[in-house]
Amino acid sequence: MDSPLKPVTAALDALLKDVGVLETQRVACEEAAGRVLANDVMARLDVPSFDNSAMDGYALHHGDAGQALPIRQRIAAGTTVQPLSPGSCARIFTGGEIPPGADCVVMQERVEVADGVATLPGDIPQGDNIRRRGRDVACGSVLLEAGRRLEAAALGHLAGQGITEVEVRRRPRVALLSTGDEIVDPGTPLGPGQLYNSNRPMLRRLLERFGATVVSMTSIPDDPSATRRMLAEAASHADIVVTTGGVSVGEEDHVKAAVEALGELDLWRLAIRPGKPLALGRIGRGNGDGEARFVGLPGNPVSSFVGTWLFLRPLIGRMLGCPALTTLPEIPARSGFATRTGPRAHYMRVKLRFDDQGVHAEAFTDQNSAVLSSCIEADALAVIPAETSISPGEPINCLWLMSG
Repeated sequence: MDSPLKPVTAALDALLKDVGVLETQRVACEEAAGRVLANDVMARLDVPSFDNSAMDGYALHHGDAGQALPIRQRIAAGTTVQPLSPGSCARIFTGGEIPPGADCVVMQERVEVADGVATLPGDIPQGDNIRRRGRDVACGSVLLEAGRRLEAAALGHLAGQGITEVEVRRRPRVALLSTGDEIVDPGTPLGPGQLYNSNRPMLRRLLERFGATVVSMTSIPDDPSATRRMLAEAASHADIVVTTGGVSVGEEDHVKAAVEALGELDLWRLAIRPGKPLALGRIGRGNGDGEARFVGLPGNPVSSFVGTWLFLRPLIGRMLGCPALTTLPEIPARSGFATRTGPRAHYMRVKLRFDDQGVHAEAFTDQNSAVLSSCIEADALAVIPAETSISPGEPINCLWLMSG
C-alpha cells in the first residue's frame, strides 16, 4: 500500500516485454479492410502505366506551339493511339494516352478550333499537363510496407496493381470478462445496488477498432472456484484476457488470487488519473500451449476507457506488428481551461478546436472517472503532469484518440 506510484511508461514496458507478433494468414483483399500487412507488398506495375493527359485538351509537340495545326486524332481514355505526325495535334481527353511524337498538352480553354484546325498558344512548355508513367508507383518498388494497416487508400493501391490476396497478421483474440455481482447486463431488471454493464460494449468496440477479435464476453461470479475456472477457460482460447473491476491494490478479490494460481500477476499503482489501479500478468494454458496476457482494468467506465487506449491498444499493436498502433499520436495544443494536478498526472478528456491560431483543447467540465459522457465526444487526452498548474492559453500536450 505504501509503494510509490509508478509512471505509465514503466507499466507499458512491463506489459510489452517479450510480446511477439502473431502468425500470418492469407486473405482476400475484399476482406482485408483494417488488417495489418505481414510482409512488404511489391509493385507489379507502373502507376500510371503510360504517359497520359492530366486534362481535356490537345496533345502536340512543344516545338509546334503557337501555330494552327490540323487535328489528326481523337484520343479518349482507353483507346489505342497512333504516332502523331509532325505539324499536327490530337484532341485528347483526361486519362488518354499521350501518342508518340507529342510531349505536352494544352488545356482546351486556351485553344481556338475551326474546320478541324486548332490554333494553339505559343507558351506551352515540354511535359506540360502530362502525368508521366510511374509517377505514382514504380514497378518493383515497395507498394505497401509490412506493419501497415489496410484502410481505404491502401486497399485502392492494391487493387490498382491487380492484387487480390495479401498476407496479414492474425487478429489477436481477446476474452472480455466483467467482475462484480452488482453488474448486470442490459435487459435484466435492476436489483438494489445494481448497475448495468456499460464497460462491455464500450471495450468491445475499442478492442475491435484496434484490430482484435473479441472471442468471448462473460461475467465472473463472486466465487473463487468459478473465477479460477472461467479465467483458465478464457486463457485457453484467447491471446489476451481482460477483466474490469476488482484490481484495487490490497483488495482481496477472487481475480487476483485466481491469476496468481494460474500464472503470474503484478499489481500496479500508477501515477495517473483516472485509472490508478492496473493489473498485468500472464495466465498459463493448461494444455501447455503457451500463455495468455492478462490485463485487469479498473471498473469505473472512464478509467477503463482511458486504460484501454493507453495499454490495450499498444499491446494489440505489438501483437499485430503495427507501429502506428503502439503509440498514440501527440498533438500540441493551447489549454482552454485551468487546472491543478496533485501527485498523479491527469489524463483529461478534451475536445480539440482548430483555427488560424492553432489547436485549442477544451476540457469537459466533469472529469470524474465515473462520468462516461466525457468520453463520447472527446478527441484527445490532455496529459497534465503531476504537481502542475495550467492556466488558459498555456501550451499542453494531447494524445489524439485515433485508431491508427
